[in-house]
Amino acid sequence: MTGRPAAVLCLALPGLAGALSALCLGTPAVPPTGLLHALGGDGMEGVVVGELRLPRLVLALVAGACLGAAGLVLQEALRNALAVPEMLGVSSGAALGVAAPLVLSLTVPAAVQPFLAVGGAAFGGALTLLAAGLGRSPSAVLLTGAAVAAALQAGLLVLMVMADQLDLQLIYRYLLGSLSARTWPDVTGLGPWLVVAVPALVLCAPVLGVLRLGDDDARALGVRAVRARVAALAIAILLIAPVVAVCGPVAWVGFLAPHLARRLRPDGGAATWVAWSAACGAVVVLLADQPARLLLAPTEVPVGAWTALVGVPAGVILLGVGRRRPRGADVPVARVAPVDREPEPASLRKGER
Repeated sequence: MTGRPAAVLCLALPGLAGALSALCLGTPAVPPTGLLHALGGDGMEGVVVGELRLPRLVLALVAGACLGAAGLVLQEALRNALAVPEMLGVSSGAALGVAAPLVLSLTVPAAVQPFLAVGGAAFGGALTLLAAGLGRSPSAVLLTGAAVAAALQAGLLVLMVMADQLDLQLIYRYLLGSLSARTWPDVTGLGPWLVVAVPALVLCAPVLGVLRLGDDDARALGVRAVRARVAALAIAILLIAPVVAVCGPVAWVGFLAPHLARRLRPDGGAATWVAWSAACGAVVVLLADQPARLLLAPTEVPVGAWTALVGVPAGVILLGVGRRRPRGADVPVARVAPVDREPEPASLRKGER
């Protein structure tokens, strides 16, 4: 899949199908031809489509785009295809920052929750960088991040033990990631964070291509690799934390979306893959939300459960295919016959010894 029109089609068709399913299917069902009428009406269909399904659709696209772009930033900055928010303490820290006030019975306004998520994500990311030597070694950052994420998840388990039954159910559904009962204020609450994160992401994208060359080559080109890696982690936090505050940690989207982007545009660079990874993440979350909403209706399954069930095996398959068939693997390599060499004089060999 190397042609750009074919790649666009591979994303556009599932995205259109997912959008129609999100707006039309459910109770009440609305035919595609009646969507405009329902959106413009004041009846029950207009309220359901305009005030419940449409904001949920927009939130799925925005959340998926943020998680997909953040996953690509982390993988490129650390030069590791397994670098995901779930393994760097970022998602777990954000979830811990939001869940802790709920267990401790602290009244927190909805507008403050993104700040708690950003603080928790920054704590997890900073702890990972400090323990790994301020990000000097990408492999050390990844391994240390896995340990930090495990410790933060253990903290979440302690909170769940301390919570009462009602709070436990809320925390459990939140930790799996859910788009249920999200409305327009939840969508607009992401706006101020995106105003800061998106320009920073655009400025960071060219630097990611330099970091892929390695720290020594990056320094030769005038890029301070350690500072650039820390800045990339900060941008990833700005993309992930507000989404976690609103939707919970929607798992493994940041793992699957970058691999899909590289498969759809294998000839692209880091800047191209950022945009394609955001688009892939948006489509993945949108498609995963449909079985979460409809399969066991009227009971909803958290969307994060579906992204984990589908995203992990699909990402592993794509990762394995990419390793077995690297770029240029189909080009035959000419074998050069060995050149016969005359034996060296015994005196020379003795002198070398």
